[in-house]
Amino acid sequence: MCGIVGIVGKGAATPLLVDGLKRLEYRGYDSAGVATLVKGKIERRRASGRIAALEERVNAEPLGGRTGIAHTRWATHGAPVENNAHPHATDKVAIVHNGIIENFAELKAELAAKGRVFASETDSEVIAHLLTVLIDEGMAPEAAFGAALKRLHGAFAVAAIVAGHEDLLLAARRGSPLAIGYGDGEMFVGSDALALAPLTRKISYLDDGDWVVVTGSTVTIHDHNDIQVTRAIKETALSGALIGKGNFQHFMQKEIFEQPAVIGDTLRVYVNPATRAVALPDLPVDLKTLNRIQLVACGTSYYAGLVGHYWIERLARLPVDVDIASEFRYRDPILEKGGLSMFVSQSGETIDTLSALRHAKAQGQKIAAIVNVPESSMAREADVVLPTHAGPEIGVASTKAFTTQLSVLASFAFAAAKARGTMSAAALNELAGAIYEIPEKVSAVLAMDEAIRAAAEIVAPARDVLYLGRGTSYPIAMEGALKLKEISYIHAEGYPAGEMKHGPIALIASDVPVIVLAPSDEWFEKTASNIQETKARGGQVILIADAKGIAKAGSLATATIEIPESHPFVTPILYSIPVQLLAYYVAIRKGTDVDKPRNLAKSVTVE
Repeated sequence: MCGIVGIVGKGAATPLLVDGLKRLEYRGYDSAGVATLVKGKIERRRASGRIAALEERVNAEPLGGRTGIAHTRWATHGAPVENNAHPHATDKVAIVHNGIIENFAELKAELAAKGRVFASETDSEVIAHLLTVLIDEGMAPEAAFGAALKRLHGAFAVAAIVAGHEDLLLAARRGSPLAIGYGDGEMFVGSDALALAPLTRKISYLDDGDWVVVTGSTVTIHDHNDIQVTRAIKETALSGALIGKGNFQHFMQKEIFEQPAVIGDTLRVYVNPATRAVALPDLPVDLKTLNRIQLVACGTSYYAGLVGHYWIERLARLPVDVDIASEFRYRDPILEKGGLSMFVSQSGETIDTLSALRHAKAQGQKIAAIVNVPESSMAREADVVLPTHAGPEIGVASTKAFTTQLSVLASFAFAAAKARGTMSAAALNELAGAIYEIPEKVSAVLAMDEAIRAAAEIVAPARDVLYLGRGTSYPIAMEGALKLKEISYIHAEGYPAGEMKHGPIALIASDVPVIVLAPSDEWFEKTASNIQETKARGGQVILIADAKGIAKAGSLATATIEIPESHPFVTPILYSIPVQLLAYYVAIRKGTDVDKPRNLAKSVTVE
């Protein structure tokens, strides 16, 4: 959500700023802009819509200068129009901002009373005017910036340039992430390391509450108490090459087909290929004596947590509570001191999940983070990191991050069962074999591409779609419905199959496809009865099942998608693939923007 890039450079800043914005497109946005210092004065170019529109503007009206800031905006306050696009500027200051200023109305009234005239509907513009007032009152830019931060309430990242100061960039983070890049006679600021990858591999991450004074040769970091501090400089492994789609039409398609490789990369961290033994990093708790686990996440990661809930309780007989991060703190959960709270996130920066992590930590919980970005805020603040190895995920709708999260949770459940002695050696050996075979089985599912395309033709004309599943297939049904909503804009809901008679059955009609996830497990016969009920009411069933399931119930289905037979433990990972591809092909059929669906952001850094 929102992307920030800043440069104090040696040459033309604008091309580098725009290139950095392209790397942040995956975060989601609806307008973009850039501002630089040209002969000491602030100049800017902005455009609503995609970065291509900003490029057209810059090509028509070139923007010089070696110091500048740029931004992709995801609208919160005010419509996604050029007037509300960042950077926001006065004659003295230009700023870019990610987050929400909670007390902006109070500040705006105060500044308006001093004669400041606002040009946008945004909360962000108050930062520019507040800084301008403080500078007009005689404060140096650095002092004015530090003072302004103390007036702002909320979670944010902000960067600013000041007229007449061509070797100065000011930046701060409170809640939202911000990284500093170190170059040779030039310095950079970005929302993440990916934005800065072509410019430098030397990166430091600001801690929460930090603010920084950047020149072409120096970086001076202050903490929330204004005390000068240092932050470790690390070398990022991200390539300077802009991540491409290869031969695929979209990043989402590419990332779906990368899953055999990235699941394998992830499992190799936890599963010894020679012995098939599963091992975790050193945990801050003893799994043998642990009484309860708290799992917290948002969106797709929450559905991964729900599958983990089934796995951990069933295999390890260890109670698990699962919460949506945005609700977690507000229900004031009872957390046992010394217990384990696990937080699942692709980016490691989602503000609701990060806030929940900090709440649990304040309650004395030990923290484990399942994240895809090892330098993220959650990873840095956790007691232990259980990394996924999905690589950069550019498509807004998560795919490979989800299945690698499931791979980590499967490994954790296995290790917990072994530590607690809840399964026999033979059963554990069988599970280890099933885990080890996941990448090969996922490849086999991807080979069903044509059957999934055919099913998409049934779904694409629909206005409403139901997904049904039991047991661990229920969270995958919800994930399938979410994917369809996200990228095709078709209303869809995932339900436990047993709940169909408690309301959703009223929706069954010939124009409401019902997608049933039904592996041949202990719940199959009950799920098959739901297929019968749907068929009896004229519904169109798309059955996702293995060969045994299709043999038993396939005649009732309008279309079938066959999944390789596998151990019930790993079916949630395998059944994730067809629901991802189904959503993808429906979106292609409808002509939507698959990689950048409307109104969505990759990393949600505002509450």
